Amino acid sequence: MADLPDQKAGGTAAAPSIETGSLRDQLTAVRQGLSQSPVRMKLLMMSAGIMAVIVATAVGQVLLNRWNQPFYDALARRDMTEFLHQLLIFAGIAGGLLVLNIAQTWLNQMIRLRLREALTQDLIDEWLRPARAFRLANAGAIGVNPDQRMQQDAAHLSDLSTDLGVGLLQSFILLASFVGVLWELSSGFVFHIGGSAFAIPGYMVWAVFIYAGTASWLSWLVGRALIPFNNDRYTREAEFRSSVVRVNENVDAIALAHGEAEAKQKLVHDLGTVLDAMRRIYSAQINLSWVTDTYGWITVVAPILVAAPVYFAGDISFGGLMMAVGAFNQVHSSLRWFINNIGSIADWRATLMRVADFRIALVETDALHDKERRIEFGENKNGNLSFENLKVGSPEGCAKLDQPHVEIKGGERVMITGEPRAGKTLFFRAIAGLWPWGSGRIGMPSGEAPIFVPRTPYFPLGTLREVLDHPYGEAPVSDADIAAVLTEVGLGHLSSSLDRTARWEHELGDDEQRLLAFARLALKKPKWVIIDEALDTFDGATLRRVLTMLEARLTGAAILNIGRGQHNSQFFPRSLTIVRDTGEPALRPARIRAGAIEPPPRVMRHRK
Repeated sequence: MADLPDQKAGGTAAAPSIETGSLRDQLTAVRQGLSQSPVRMKLLMMSAGIMAVIVATAVGQVLLNRWNQPFYDALARRDMTEFLHQLLIFAGIAGGLLVLNIAQTWLNQMIRLRLREALTQDLIDEWLRPARAFRLANAGAIGVNPDQRMQQDAAHLSDLSTDLGVGLLQSFILLASFVGVLWELSSGFVFHIGGSAFAIPGYMVWAVFIYAGTASWLSWLVGRALIPFNNDRYTREAEFRSSVVRVNENVDAIALAHGEAEAKQKLVHDLGTVLDAMRRIYSAQINLSWVTDTYGWITVVAPILVAAPVYFAGDISFGGLMMAVGAFNQVHSSLRWFINNIGSIADWRATLMRVADFRIALVETDALHDKERRIEFGENKNGNLSFENLKVGSPEGCAKLDQPHVEIKGGERVMITGEPRAGKTLFFRAIAGLWPWGSGRIGMPSGEAPIFVPRTPYFPLGTLREVLDHPYGEAPVSDADIAAVLTEVGLGHLSSSLDRTARWEHELGDDEQRLLAFARLALKKPKWVIIDEALDTFDGATLRRVLTMLEARLTGAAILNIGRGQHNSQFFPRSLTIVRDTGEPALRPARIRAGAIEPPPRVMRHRK
């Protein structure tokens, strides 16, 4: 019956995925998307605002660190007056920092929101460029589950990028603010060993850098395995969700075939792959925890241990010690940003890989089989449709018409048929411009936009009136016209549901959906119609009713029907045949960057 791609199975043996882009390529792809976003200026303004808040916060924390010495010295002297005075100063500093923290939280959330808006809108814009979503769906693994990449992955990437970016900026500013303070505080540290004394310039600065650098290196060695593990988990989650959706959409057929056990087995298997991926992540996280938690406990006493020799030698006061410890902790806190966020960084890297490589594939998917010959498209000023030496390539070979030069005039009705697996659907897609691979020329009638009627029609979510209006122009003038056409195709009972919103592909049977598509066609009155096997499933009485309606409603329209050829020869007096050209080579995968996009899947025959 219909030659339709089996996108679930993939048809051909799996080829390498395009998901091999470098970090540089992925960051460039995301930056290009953001640079084209209408919310770009808002993002820049919010980023500048949060930078100003972080700088102000760093100033406040420097003041708070300086407050430590007089406060603790007042405690050591038991000076109540100075103690209360320092509490007032603390209240002012803490109040200012509280306001800054709230402002930073609000800006953080707004950046998340705008970043997700920019990323998702960009992916949607690229995905829904003419024919691109169709081509990506035939591009192998990268085209599977685009919904997760645009919804869940883009949202997760926005959250992680905002949190990690703000945290990194804050750590850098804190480091710049306190490293000088710590260097100054430790410049007077004198060590007494035996009878000699010596000083190490910036002693505590060097200590904190060595300490944090060692911990960061160990954390990266242990935690980098989380990048492929997280990427694999997101892929498995998408496959599991896709399987659940597929079962939900086919519950009737599953129940009729008593296929619940088989469906359950498939879902349990997919769930098992998700759980296995999660176990690998948890195991890697436990290994990472051995490093980070050990490091965290040592950090409790590390600054005091570093400064203790100088304190016990009597070279600094208790307040000076606490000030040095506070500065050490601030510098150390900024340096341990990497250690604290190694898990999130691995998660961010995996999510960036999924979103950015998806965008790269969207932009480059038009290069599929770019080394193969392509069909030439043009316009015929005489208003006719022509095929000149047309050959349509596919992974299984090449399809062509039995006549090298074909010209179809306006008003003609032509039946195009062929043997099973001859490539009838690919021929239909080639005329529509969705399948450009092959050779020869397709000349379209100048100034005319043919309407293409696929085997399975598309109905947007909305009222029946909106469905009948989609997507070919203005709505019909009157409800009477709609009711008359619906009655002619045998759907008169729907005339009372014109303003009801529903998912019509679920409410109507397969033949009813096709009848509704022909009713929509008759209401639009196009000059050229090209049909792909949509008439083949009708029984004799229904077919005669549809042809009678087309005869009356589309007078003077040219109609090409690609199908089995079992239709009324009086309605289609002219016939053409699609045949296989075994002398032409099959399509090959196209190399893109370091990976490959798979060839389009083999066409699979649907059986009754």
